[in-house]
Amino acid sequence: MGLAAAHAAGVLLGIDIGTYESKGALVTPAGEVVAFASRPHELSVPRPGWAEHDADAVWWQEAVSICRELLLESDVAPECVSAVCCSGIAPCMLPVDHAGRPLRTAILYGADTRATAEIGELNEDLGADAIFQHSGKHLSSQSLGPKIRWFARHDPELFEKTAKILTASSYLVYKLTGEAVVDYYTAAASFEPMFDLEHLQWSSRFADSIISRDRLPSLAWSAEVVGYVSGSAARETGLKKGTPVVAGSADAASEALSVGAIRPRDLMVMYGSTTFFIETLERLVTAPELWGSVFLEPGTYALAAGMSTTGSITRWLRDSCARDLTGEEFGSDASAYAVLASEAAQVRPGSDGLVVLPYFSGERTPISDPLARGVVAGLTLYHGRGHLYRGILEGVAYGVRHHIDVMDEHGVAPLRIVAAGGGTKNPLWLQIVSDVTGLVQHVPRQQIGAAYGDAFLAGIGAGIFDRIEDVHQWVTPEREIEPDPDHKGLYDELYAIYRRLYESTGDEIHQLARLGAAGSTSR
Repeated sequence: MGLAAAHAAGVLLGIDIGTYESKGALVTPAGEVVAFASRPHELSVPRPGWAEHDADAVWWQEAVSICRELLLESDVAPECVSAVCCSGIAPCMLPVDHAGRPLRTAILYGADTRATAEIGELNEDLGADAIFQHSGKHLSSQSLGPKIRWFARHDPELFEKTAKILTASSYLVYKLTGEAVVDYYTAAASFEPMFDLEHLQWSSRFADSIISRDRLPSLAWSAEVVGYVSGSAARETGLKKGTPVVAGSADAASEALSVGAIRPRDLMVMYGSTTFFIETLERLVTAPELWGSVFLEPGTYALAAGMSTTGSITRWLRDSCARDLTGEEFGSDASAYAVLASEAAQVRPGSDGLVVLPYFSGERTPISDPLARGVVAGLTLYHGRGHLYRGILEGVAYGVRHHIDVMDEHGVAPLRIVAAGGGTKNPLWLQIVSDVTGLVQHVPRQQIGAAYGDAFLAGIGAGIFDRIEDVHQWVTPEREIEPDPDHKGLYDELYAIYRRLYESTGDEIHQLARLGAAGSTSR
């Protein structure tokens, strides 16, 4: 469908807020991308174990800028945008006042481990087993309940002024429409123990011990129209007043949709700043090590999981050990990654005896340990930067295998693995994961990311599509990554070492984490 047809039929707008980048896409009902825009930004880490974003400067202003660029570059008239959908990093905790103004920077997902003490308190007060039965998951650094309690304790005056607790996607919905709404998937996957998974509502049993339910957003399914672009939002974004806005979802859920990983026992592995997993299921499955929840529409379920720092570690290595590759002569930061990947490709599988625990900011699943820290074991004077880079990729791959093993233990071993995210541009990373897991990975052609899935959700809201399974009209397979059987024996041995390494160093790692936190607060 060309631009003329797009003008006639209308286009769908998707916007996604990520850890390091915001993206937007205008997409035709046939799945053709008419225009794409992105904005890089930084993750604020003011202390070890903290991770924050400025909701207005990063989330909203970048969304505004992206909307204006998409309309300008595509020459699509505002009235031709049929519907809008937004997704964003999740979980994240953003308190706003009665005027919708952020009261502080947003506290982000599991990479932010500041609420460790509050996790322990809530488990003691409410009962860890009771929370699991109620929420489908144990409390972790991923959970919003402990983060809200931390906020109430450390900023009581701002907490008293809080009218609503929003997330990245729900803040954009609020700014566009004036409605405070969060989708069921984000609520089920993020708001424990405040969300009642059985009855799909805010919990009368647990929520009020953390925050009154009237200060939580309304609930809706991801493709439901929850409001319309207001006059003020229209003036800022260039969109037409009255354009329908759907509830949207977490970035990972929209990413899974964008690559078509929505059939039963499909597992999306999203390679990004973090590595996130969503396995689509026909029934609710709860596993203590993972996160059971509902999914994007009624009658769909998900088993989700997430590693806190994966691509973020490659960024750390680039910034710490590869500054010589980021100068103007290399053209871009992406070129630095290409050089690192080339160096790592010259290193033999197993990184000549290195094993990396990729827990650089605690770990979410399957160990749920906010005090976990990164370990590089086996270093010698022989090892260089290429070894470290490959060792990091292999450490992430061992983490992927750990998750798949846990799914298998609970009787839901994935039938198909679909790779998504920016990491799919790194063929070495994908090959290492397939070699370590022994599994084929399917890579779709379209890898724009969550914004593409958002556009499809907007299409459901606009009445163009009926159900999320219709997304297969948009998704085209590109390639498959086959495991190399020659590497199986070595990686089996190294994976066993990886599992034992965390178990044997846990006490020392925890003590180091506490010493590091004490040192940061004393400065």
